[in-house]
Amino acid sequence: MFKKILFATTASPSCDHAARVAFDMAKRYGSELIVFHVLGIPSRGFSRFVTDVRTGETVTVDDDYLGWVKEEMKNTYAIQLEMHQKSAIEALPGVPHTEILRAARKRDVDLIIMGSTTREEDEGTYKYRSATGSTLQAVAKSARCPVLIIGRPVASVWGGFSNIVFGTDFSRSADSAFLFAYKVAKTFGCTLHLFHAYDISSIHSGKIMEQEEIEDNMIEAREKIRKMYVPRLKGFDNFEIEIWEGIPYVEIVKFARENYADLIVMAHDTRKPTSEKALLGSTVEQVVLRATCPVASVNRPDKIINM
Repeated sequence: MFKKILFATTASPSCDHAARVAFDMAKRYGSELIVFHVLGIPSRGFSRFVTDVRTGETVTVDDDYLGWVKEEMKNTYAIQLEMHQKSAIEALPGVPHTEILRAARKRDVDLIIMGSTTREEDEGTYKYRSATGSTLQAVAKSARCPVLIIGRPVASVWGGFSNIVFGTDFSRSADSAFLFAYKVAKTFGCTLHLFHAYDISSIHSGKIMEQEEIEDNMIEAREKIRKMYVPRLKGFDNFEIEIWEGIPYVEIVKFARENYADLIVMAHDTRKPTSEKALLGSTVEQVVLRATCPVASVNRPDKIINM
């Protein structure tokens, strides 16, 4: 299913968690892995001077510098590269999100893997961030294939995908996410959780909802899942339907943790389906920043249909 994977990295410690997932998946599923680094942003036009994305310094790009960068990447991932022979190192100057998207299209990759941010964290600690990185935002909104985002250290994925949570709000955008979750579950024999969190947060500000009304809406949501998604499973019966109430991103993270999920799949944005102007939706962004497993952001059905 994942014939080609593009791992977008700065080759810095902030990408270590994503690197572990990328190499593990490539080895486990026999995928071709492209370890891709955009080393700098041109200072003007097609100038040979670029601003290094890691150091912020202005450097001159020539064959020697490119060779040095690739050698540094090989040293950084030396052990992983030795264990997975179907890997290639690529580095070039440019605007990071533009080059990542161009490379993904040119090489017709099935999956892009990225960390949630490229900013360094204090060693030995983890801080919740209020927003994902700008490069990730730009890639996720325009990618034709799913983007697998690693926000925190993960352990559950090391055994391969076996327990998938598909979070839906019944929007049109969620259809592509459902298709991806279903295909992964069917291909790898996973349990698929069809999950909806009924929102009782600020959307109901000023209104006190009776518990009976909440429960009626939850029953209605369960029926929606049965009508919208179950018929499309086409004989796949290893699934469960779960409806919880609360703040959606909190409930999704809690449900995934309590059920030992190794993948959460959500729509990139629920307000503007397939719009390249749409930012990563607030719910999926908060899930990315808190989940202890990878989160797949799905924006388009282009690549999924032929997987």
